[in-house]
Parts: sequence; C-alpha cells; structure tokens
Amino acid sequence: MDPTPAAPAATSGTLAEAAAIPWRHRATPDTIRRDRRRWTLWTGGVVATFGAPAAAVVALEPLTAPFAAIFAAHGAAVLHIQAGRGARAVVPIGAGTGSGPERVAMGLLGDLLGHEERDLLSRTGLAMQRGRLGTWLVGTQGALMIPPGGRRVDCWCVRVSEPGELPAGDRVAHLLLALREDEEGFATVANFNFSGAPWRVRRRLPQRSREALDRARAVAQQMV
Repeated sequence: MDPTPAAPAATSGTLAEAAAIPWRHRATPDTIRRDRRRWTLWTGGVVATFGAPAAAVVALEPLTAPFAAIFAAHGAAVLHIQAGRGARAVVPIGAGTGSGPERVAMGLLGDLLGHEERDLLSRTGLAMQRGRLGTWLVGTQGALMIPPGGRRVDCWCVRVSEPGELPAGDRVAHLLLALREDEEGFATVANFNFSGAPWRVRRRLPQRSREALDRARAVAQQMV
C-alpha cells in the first residue's frame, strides 16, 4: 500500500503501513464523520457559490437566464468532476480473467471470498467486504465504503506497494487482507478523496460495477 517508507514492526492487528506514517492521525469513526461533514460543506459551498448568483441575476433580469445557466452549469461540472475522481479511484478488475498469473491470482482471490462475494466479483470486478465502519467494495487501486444506513459513499484511493506489476487479482487480495487485518489502519493509509450521495458516485462507475454498489448499499442499510 502507498505511502511506503520502510515500515517498523507493527503491533498485533495494526497495519505496518499505518505504523510507518505516524504523522497521520489514526482514522476513527469520529474522524471519518468529520471528513464527511467537510465534503458536505464543500458541496454546499459550490452550490451556493454558483447557484445563488445565477438565481439572483435571473431575478433581477430574466433576459440573463442563458448566462446564468452557463454559470450554474460550471458549478455542476465541478461537482461532477469531483464525484468522478472518487469513483475512478476504485478501478474494478477487468471483465476477462486473462491467463497465466492473472488466472492464478483470480483463483487465489476467490478463495478469500464467500460464495455471494465471489459471484459479485466475477460480475462487477469489485470485492465486497463487510466491516465495522461499513460495507467496502475493493478494487485494484482503491475502495468504496458505504457506512451503515447506505445514505452516502466514501471513496478511498490506495495502492499496493509491491514492486513490479502484480496481477489485478493479487492487488485486490492485498488490499482485502489489509482491510480485514486493520480496518481503521486501512482508512488511515488510504487517501479519502470524496464523500457524497450514492447516485453521484454510481453514475460515474463502469456500468458493470454499479450492481456492486447497489448490493453494498443494501447490506449497509441492514447495519443500522
């Protein structure tokens, strides 16, 4: 996982990668909720910055509506780009299992998953993992996390630090095992790069991966 300076020995149940970056405060449910509030405030700020002036100029002069619409569309584009950045970080495994090392890696990854999760992985390219913080969907370069209730999605960007080019299945397996070992440590190492409504992320996911988000939301809704 990244960042990856030489990691000191970690205590039991703590990721070595998390121990290697003591300057980062360890993620907790409270810090994650704080970061979600920041994203909500940021979204509200963009809406107010672009929406309020557009509405005001139209109220003053209806003929300016085309220009106001362009201004408001710019704000919508900012929100769209940010949600897309979060969705792109997860990177599902490709539809084909390939051959050689890729096929072996997919077999080993399948051994880590239950029957439902294995079937979901084969259809969507994302591995689902139930955790204490929420329901995770792990890809090759990041993960989505749906907290209990399923009302929003958190997007995390994180990479496996092994040298060379690992098969996609191995990269997902590494991240999945790290998540199982230390969920809060995983969230500490990963970069929290978006949090918002599920529909904002879903529309930016590949078509085949949207089923995984729908299923993870259904699981998260049962965690309330």
